[in-house]
Amino acid sequence: MTNITPYIIEAGFEKKIKNDQTAIKTTTQEHLYKSGAVLVRGYDVRTVDEFMVFVNFFASELLDYNYGSTPRKPVAHGVYTSTEYPADQEIVLHNEMAYTNKWPKNLWFFCEVAAEVGGETPIADSRDIYQQMPEDIKHEFKDRGLLYVRNFREGVDVPWQDCFQTINKSDVEQYCIANNIEFIWKSEKELQTRQYCPAVVVHPITNEMVWFNQAHLFHVSNMPPRFRVPLLKMYGENGLPRNVFYGDGTPIEDDTIARVNRVIDSNKRIFKWQKGDILMIDNMLCAHGRMPFEGERKIRVAMA
Repeated sequence: MTNITPYIIEAGFEKKIKNDQTAIKTTTQEHLYKSGAVLVRGYDVRTVDEFMVFVNFFASELLDYNYGSTPRKPVAHGVYTSTEYPADQEIVLHNEMAYTNKWPKNLWFFCEVAAEVGGETPIADSRDIYQQMPEDIKHEFKDRGLLYVRNFREGVDVPWQDCFQTINKSDVEQYCIANNIEFIWKSEKELQTRQYCPAVVVHPITNEMVWFNQAHLFHVSNMPPRFRVPLLKMYGENGLPRNVFYGDGTPIEDDTIARVNRVIDSNKRIFKWQKGDILMIDNMLCAHGRMPFEGERKIRVAMA
């Protein structure tokens, strides 16, 4: 078991990150594949612009949040707010965009303002989650894969215009075709997408098996009963804002998802944010989430 915690790079006496960037990059490359996450702490990074300078030292081109699944806003080019769910809600551990076949390799989180209470970004090693997953679930998910179904309607979940970052239907269709996403316009304002994805993948550098999916987030059982019951009555399982099935379209049992959640949650590791922290993670090796919080919290994220 990796028992993941971020490898910490602590600032020296000068605390000027521009003087240490090369050393930080070398150390990060040495430890990222072992730890899955590296925390850079104590440097003179206080603004989004300064954060961008640091990230661009690692990645010259940042990804946008096209085909995203949660509400967030752009802060600067390639930099977004973290998921804007209510402060009293926990966001369970997940790998970014593991519900599609095009995902970011690395993520950088920047703590502009740490919450007064809570608001941590827990992490977990996807290798450990895979190893600890019950054998019957592991084999079923691995052999059958997953089918993610999303329905975009006005006033329900994320609008398709926000998800695809366009107001043009032709742009949506071109994106779906290019990324092997089935789509159907059910009306002028309603879109359904369906995509088959693996549940388990091999990391291209370490050659290790990792648990890499968002079945536990998309599954209908993840929805609070006060929303789930009326939405099921209105739309049925295939018409929910989001849902996931086995790759052949067969429903996944609630108990199976509950067992998956127990394994994922048991691997949760938490560290406290400090203002100016930068957390870099390998998105395939390391899952992340968000704890409930009180007070102002500004965690920015970039992807590449």
